Amino acid sequence: MTSLLAISDLHIGYEENRSIVEELRPTSASDWLLVAGDVSEKVSDVEWALGLLAGRFEKVVWAPGNHELWTHPSDPVQLRGEERYRHLVEVCRNLGVATPEDPYPTWTGPGGPVTVAPLFVLYDYTFRMPGVATKEEALARAYDKGVVCTDEMLLHPDPYPTRDAWCDARIAETERRLEARPAGIPTVLVNHYPLVREPTLILYHPEFAIWCGTERTADWHLRFDAATVVYGHLHIPRTTWHDGVRFEEVSLGYPREWRPRPTAPGQLRRILPSPQPVA
Repeated sequence: MTSLLAISDLHIGYEENRSIVEELRPTSASDWLLVAGDVSEKVSDVEWALGLLAGRFEKVVWAPGNHELWTHPSDPVQLRGEERYRHLVEVCRNLGVATPEDPYPTWTGPGGPVTVAPLFVLYDYTFRMPGVATKEEALARAYDKGVVCTDEMLLHPDPYPTRDAWCDARIAETERRLEARPAGIPTVLVNHYPLVREPTLILYHPEFAIWCGTERTADWHLRFDAATVVYGHLHIPRTTWHDGVRFEEVSLGYPREWRPRPTAPGQLRRILPSPQPVA
């Protein structure tokens, strides 16, 4: 059966994860694959993995994660911020991989038609703990607890003054594009971060939630008629429902995380046709 499949957080800097990616295969020649970010910190690894998958699946759709946006000391490509993102977009386009900067493709297979919309939205430190009123207070609490995302060192927002300012610009551009999508067709929204706060409430370190999204996308699954929302980042693969809309966290994650799971690592999540009845 032809399927719209998804995975994220491949982290192929780990040899075990690279081996898993080498074994990923479609279930039919017409399958599409959604990759919701965090392929690798190195541009060459991103190009290798997405090129491999683009050669196997009819279409690959990519949304960037925070790790792709890092300017890591080990990466020969030392571009920062917006310039790095645009470089990755061109790498994807050369591979035939759809990005948030391209026309949204339409899935017409089982469960379609739907508009598949890869998003690049970032975060703005608004997923704060109860009683924490400001970004500065949230960051101070995270530093006090020793729970600090590496983004603070390696994800540069150039030319924007801050990551939340870059997030603000991305929200404005993404809303503009989603509002201009074809009318009357539901969407599959693909973003590295969850669009709603609820999935972060089970984090072992709740302070980390400030690097996991923005309150400003809390109604997007309703506002933009989502059939399903696909995301990663949390490394907690599961299905949840919000306002009757299915949310799929599709991370592979780090080897130390997937080894204890009862399911085999690297299983692709079927997004369409829906694997279960609509709630």
